[in-house]
Amino acid sequence: MANRLVIVESPAKAKTIGKYLGRAYSVKASMGHIRDLPKSKLGVDTERDFSPQYLIPRDKSKTVKELKESVQAAREVYLATDPDREGEAIAWHLAHATGLGDDHSGKAKRVVFHEITPDAIKEAMAHPRDIDNLLVDAYQARRVLDRLVGYNISPLLWKKVKGGLSAGRVQSVALRLIVDREREIEAFVPVEYWSLGADLSKRPAPGKKALKKDQFRAELFRVRGEKADLRNEGDAQAVLRELEGASYRVAEVKRRETQRRPSAPFITSTLQQEASRKLNFGAKRTMGVAQSLYEGVKLGKDGEVGLITYMRTDSTNVATVAQQEARSLIGARYGAEYVPAKPPLYSRKSKNAQEAHEAIRPTSVHRDPEAIKAHLSPEQYKLYKLIWQRFVASQMANAVLDGTTVDIAAGPEGKEAPYTFRATGSVVKFDGYLAVYQEGRDEGQTDAELDGKALPQLAQGEPLDLLQLLPEQHFTQPPPRFSEATLVKALEEQGIGRPSTYAPTMSTLQERYYIQREGKQLRPTELGMLVNDLLVEHFPNIVDTGFTSHMEEELDEIASGSRPWVPVIREFYDPFEERVKAAETGMERVKIKDEPAGEECPNCGREMVFKIGRFGKFIACPGYPECRTTKPIVVRTGVTCPECKQGELVERKAKKGGRPFYGCERFPDCSFTVSLKPVQEPCPTCGGLQVEAGRSGGLRCIVCNPFRAFGESNGHADGAADGEPKKAATAKTTRRKTAAKTTTGVRSAKSTSASKDRPLKRSA
Repeated sequence: MANRLVIVESPAKAKTIGKYLGRAYSVKASMGHIRDLPKSKLGVDTERDFSPQYLIPRDKSKTVKELKESVQAAREVYLATDPDREGEAIAWHLAHATGLGDDHSGKAKRVVFHEITPDAIKEAMAHPRDIDNLLVDAYQARRVLDRLVGYNISPLLWKKVKGGLSAGRVQSVALRLIVDREREIEAFVPVEYWSLGADLSKRPAPGKKALKKDQFRAELFRVRGEKADLRNEGDAQAVLRELEGASYRVAEVKRRETQRRPSAPFITSTLQQEASRKLNFGAKRTMGVAQSLYEGVKLGKDGEVGLITYMRTDSTNVATVAQQEARSLIGARYGAEYVPAKPPLYSRKSKNAQEAHEAIRPTSVHRDPEAIKAHLSPEQYKLYKLIWQRFVASQMANAVLDGTTVDIAAGPEGKEAPYTFRATGSVVKFDGYLAVYQEGRDEGQTDAELDGKALPQLAQGEPLDLLQLLPEQHFTQPPPRFSEATLVKALEEQGIGRPSTYAPTMSTLQERYYIQREGKQLRPTELGMLVNDLLVEHFPNIVDTGFTSHMEEELDEIASGSRPWVPVIREFYDPFEERVKAAETGMERVKIKDEPAGEECPNCGREMVFKIGRFGKFIACPGYPECRTTKPIVVRTGVTCPECKQGELVERKAKKGGRPFYGCERFPDCSFTVSLKPVQEPCPTCGGLQVEAGRSGGLRCIVCNPFRAFGESNGHADGAADGEPKKAATAKTTRRKTAAKTTTGVRSAKSTSASKDRPLKRSA
């Protein structure tokens, strides 16, 4: 055995690092944390400075024993866990669990790297350091604080509401944001208003026909110098009457050049947001795929290669060597004009301290996503391509846009014009970074500059021809529900949580059935609203965004050495303990009525109800424990199985990740599965099964028009359950977009109907 031992968290990481270090080193994996607080009790001594009682879980005892033996046999031990507080804590736990914590010989060395590449590994090994006790203290403070909150409030919810519920420091604030937004939507009262558009055209030369390119749309902007405010149909009709026979003339033309700067390279939160917008990946899925890209992917003869830098980071900094590599590629591929004069620098708006030192980027920009696509799973390829494009674009020149604003005066011929219409247009003069990447948008977001169209060449004083006036009725829209992307953005902006907390927070809220996803939207359940209301009433500080953000700042001060961790926890715990005691007597017991499932129990005849368990919602007999009948909730498609021609295809959930797929209800007698949602309409060419494919809801036949890889990356259907045979598979499930897009303050036009004089458009 090599006398130099390196300990990392995962086998994949160990394999990649082992290849770079060679035979002189033995690389072992701890399989994550090897010590933690006990699950069965609080595990924090509140009387003795909140001393945590760490235990080695039973399932980690064998791993710890093997690591301890390897440590004893080694001359030097390098603790190479992740470069954040969590990684520092794992290194600290490893040192104490293997006996290194009491060894003052200098045998244990801490090494950190932000990318798993030969140069980064060698640089880290050449500059080891001691374990950073300030980072360990910051970790312990968070761990203890979260345990105090969860293990005091959760049992209250079990007693007062039902078993299996939980509360958490970040989780409960996130739930409150979702619930508050839902109540805002419920209380929203639409307000009617009208707009007036004018389709106009340049006046053609005598004997010439008007050209379509000379036509454009303008909107009523001002009425007698005041901003237009048409509140009802009467207001709109009054304007229409005054504009009968009016003339239209260009009053003013303004042109301006604007520059659009690229977005910064990804940090953890922005990666999760953009993966949600563009790939429909949840936060948990995004981080799982990113972890695999960081730890290493086998690239043919090159073996395991770490493709991206560390994916849990608050920093937008980029290493100089990576910037120079990107600039070289940009100049060669796109041209010298796409390379900015100086490498761009990006600043962070977050008030929380940064945990890592570099943004998420490719370890080598020369590994083009298309060149390594064959070695990646579909998920890995999509996320790597997103990271690669974002990073390359972030190092490119600004886009340059030409914007035009035209004011049109409307009124009686030869008299002062009381009405002003405004038209705006824009064109991309130089695409710059847009040649590679454009940031996604949340629901309801628009971009007038990038979405705009060019206006015809117009000159001040030029007469125009009116084609038609278009009054439209609108109603203001409520704010949109949160998506995972917008919720992560809100938590980050308010300084709540850390990069590592967002993904588990989303998962916990859904696992506890506090929220449910409807497309991309997050909607609170009745249970979620009830739990939130109890927490708001009895623990207002815990679910207050300002208080939670302040706690995050204090926890960051521990990491910087500004404050010791025990007084910070004591300051929180003393009033919190009083709140818990008051809630034990003051919180009323709440009975949640079971929702009828609409079918009888086959054993006792009672009407079955919906229940919520550890693995989500299911159907059960209300006669428990006398009758223990349970059934899964079956989501039917109405599509006959193309394999056996007997069963119906129903929705199932994968054991890993919970992703939906579709299989025959006669399983295991029939093992047909498909990853995308099947439709009843058969293929018009061959009569085969069609599935929904693509974001636009298009259809694709799996027989005569199959996808590039039916399970090509891993030998089975993407998202299918473990152990189930696969007959056909496709890329990830996509669903038709059915929800109308709305946003706060955005006024959207609805369906229309014509009036007697003008085409008045009304909303339904």
